[in-house]
Amino acid sequence: MAKKDDDRSTPPPLPEPLAVAVADSHTHLDMQNGTPAEGLAKAASVGVTTVVQVGCDVRGSRWAASLAAEFDAVHAAVALHPNEAPRIFLGDPDGWSGQHRAPGGAAALDEALAEIDALAALPHVKAVGETGLDYFRTGPEGVDIQKESFRRHIEIAKRHGKALVIHDRDAHEDVIALLLEEGAPERTVFHCYSGDAEMAKVCAEHGWYLSFAGPVTYKANHALREALAVTPLDRVLIETDAPFLTPHPFRGRPNAPYLIPVTLRAMAAHRGIGEDEMATAIADNTARAFGY
Repeated sequence: MAKKDDDRSTPPPLPEPLAVAVADSHTHLDMQNGTPAEGLAKAASVGVTTVVQVGCDVRGSRWAASLAAEFDAVHAAVALHPNEAPRIFLGDPDGWSGQHRAPGGAAALDEALAEIDALAALPHVKAVGETGLDYFRTGPEGVDIQKESFRRHIEIAKRHGKALVIHDRDAHEDVIALLLEEGAPERTVFHCYSGDAEMAKVCAEHGWYLSFAGPVTYKANHALREALAVTPLDRVLIETDAPFLTPHPFRGRPNAPYLIPVTLRAMAAHRGIGEDEMATAIADNTARAFGY
């Protein structure tokens, strides 16, 4: 009989609670095991008392807005993910996303964005996102569609006075160029920041927030820790992006908001400050960034 390996489906244990309560600035409770109420209670037990539930398509954005209306501890962000816009426009006849959609063209994209616009007007929806550019999963044929969708989301965020939450994968230069071209909203958040220290300095110059996730704890990610080191403390946020990007030493196992303390303690250690100081800054920054 083969020796049983560590069960990668087993959730990591509860970390020691934080003394200063913080927020998970980006999570997907709809993709996690258990009910939202259970996940929120587990997070609150270790000092993670607020979460931003992020939508990636129309259905997920409706769900995020509904959850935020039900729970005081939840704020919603609504958007079409950068990979969702090309799927709506071009369709998915080969089923690469598992959805086998027919092409919808500009009319279908307009219809989806109109619903995001309506959701963004709700008071418990605090942000428009995650939007941006993703050149990893979408080929060249989807780039212009992503850019158009990103521009439209920027306009929606500014018109409603909401924060903008950016998904940036393999597209750093184009994301920044488009933000500057269109005029970034007053409160702009780079979700799961993945750039280097030089890019972090550019973001800081414009007053944008950088949200760090589990990858900042991974041994090989020296450039990401260097970016954290140069980011002004009043522009640092923290997130799980759960169920993805579980922090070390639990990488590969299910992520959830209750694991925020693991990442926070690693971030505080790298900055050379106490965890309470880091938590206080993050709590203040998240409330300011999302306007709650």
